[in-house]
Formats: sequence, C-alpha cells, structure tokens
Amino acid sequence: MATCLITGATGFVGGHLAEACGSRGLTVRALVRAGSNVAHLDKLRAELIRGDMTDAAALRQAVDGADYVVHCAAKVGDWGPVEDYRAVNVEGLRSLLDACKGSPTLKRFVHLSSLGVYEARHHYQTDETVPPPAQHMDGYTQTKVESENLALEYFRRDRVPLVVLRPGFIYGPGDRTVLPKLIDNLKNRRVRFLGSRKYAMNTIYVHNLVHAIFLALEKPGIDGEVFNLTDGEFVSKERFIDGVADGVGVPRPARWPIPLFIARPLAKWMESSARRKKAPDPPRLTMARLKFLGLNLDFSIEKARKMLDYRPPYTFDQGLAATVAWYKQQG
Repeated sequence: MATCLITGATGFVGGHLAEACGSRGLTVRALVRAGSNVAHLDKLRAELIRGDMTDAAALRQAVDGADYVVHCAAKVGDWGPVEDYRAVNVEGLRSLLDACKGSPTLKRFVHLSSLGVYEARHHYQTDETVPPPAQHMDGYTQTKVESENLALEYFRRDRVPLVVLRPGFIYGPGDRTVLPKLIDNLKNRRVRFLGSRKYAMNTIYVHNLVHAIFLALEKPGIDGEVFNLTDGEFVSKERFIDGVADGVGVPRPARWPIPLFIARPLAKWMESSARRKKAPDPPRLTMARLKFLGLNLDFSIEKARKMLDYRPPYTFDQGLAATVAWYKQQG
C-alpha cells in the first residue's frame, strides 16, 4: 500500500486531501504540530509525525519510505513581517526538500503554490509562460514566489520528482477562515466591490483541487512543470459574493463599486498608517486585498487541461451550493 505524506493535513485543503487519500486506499501520513486537532486523521488511521516545518528531524522521519509528498502547509495572510512567512514557507520547504533528496521510494512531490504569485495587475487568460515578479507587496505572496523558485531548484539540481500547482482562490466545505469572515462582513455591510464587480475571481472548489493533486501525483513525465488551476469557468466577483450572500440569507453588497483610482491610494495610506502604529492586525483595506477584490484575475488552465488531462469534476454552482450548505449546517 502506497504512503502519501501530507503537510498541513489538519488544515482546509490538507484535510480534504487526507480523506480522499484514505478513500483511495493510500496510507495517510501527516506532519502535525503539538496541540493540533487530529480527530479526523485518527478516523483515517493516519500515521502521525509530531513536529512542524522547522523540525528537520521530524521531516526526515515523515519522508522516510513515503511514495508521495503533498506540501499543503503554509503561513497565510496579508500582514506581518516577511521574515515570519519566509521561516515557514521557504526555510521549512527547504528542510522538507532536503529530507526528500535521494529518497529511493519517492515517486512525486507536489508543491502547492498560488495564482497570487503573478503580478498585481489585470489578467486576461494569463498562462504559465508569464514569469512571476521577483518582488511582491506582502509576505505571503513574496514567499510563495521564493518557495516556487526553491522547489524548482531542487528539481533541476537534485532531481527531486516535483510538480508545482498554482490554485486560485480555494473555497469549499471546511473553510473556517475566509468564508465565515466574508459572511460576517456581509452581515455588517462592510463588503464593497472595488473597480468592477464583473471582474474575474479565479476560484477553485476544494474538491476540484484535490482531483488535480491526484492527477499531478500520478501523471508520468511532468516533473519540473508548473500548472495554473481554477474551476475552468469565468466566475465574477459579483457571482461569487452575491452567491454566498443569497445562499446564507444576508444582504448583497452595494451595486456601486469603489473606483480603483480611489481605492489604491486609500489602501496605501491605510497600510502605512497601520505600520507606523505597529498594528498587529491589517487595516480594513490593504494592497493585497485590493489585488484580490479589485483586479481582473482571469488565468488560463489550458496547460493543465492538456498535460494533466484536468477536467474539473464539479461546476462552480455545484461547489458553491455544497459550500453554503456546509456553512448553514454548522449553524
């Protein structure tokens, strides 16, 4: 029975992946931090390795004998020192890849990156031939670019059999961070469209992403490749946000968006003011949030269609319906 090591298995994506691995008959191995809730992993009879991405000994133990590694763990957010993100997203990955070098059993390492690595501008079917910029506006996306470069370096130099996936905005049942915050802000009428509510959102349903991960694990001849991933259909900001609002019965946002020529300097001012005050939490509007909510984020997945045979098994409407149903079930 093949073994799949999952980092971040107690998180949103990693948890879904662990369940899917179990249903496919794979042995699930998980790197888990002390104090983590591992109830769902216990149900899967997962092998638990106690430690984190800074624990080189635990990483070596976790990798030993694994057939597959899927790296889901990351420090996320749009606020805080870049060094804090780098310690986990780059140096933690380095330790994991060091543990993988020369492994006689490893068939494929899948590194989860993000479509956020692309430049903060409007995108219209941007594909993988467009290189990400070297410098970014926040610690998360900055270190996602650095971690991609590091992963590909290990493929070229050490022949680690590695694939990079760049999912868009991930939604689905089990999201206890982004969706609840969005719904709370909708309830309190704190959500405004920026630029145009017709701009693309670059969504991917979590089960579509899990499907793509298995394709990346199993497809021969794709080592060293990078793939954009979305739901494969145009989903506007309006369609997503209004769909969430209608689904849970809260007011839709105002129809009139804040123009970007107003939102951009406002975000810069709010960020600089918060930094001067050494605020622990981000202001209501940051440049990263402006990028997410105010730009047209339309990316091509043609390469994934051709090389991975990626055909998203769920439509956006199906994914959103399942997401909303799960949220309402949680009360």
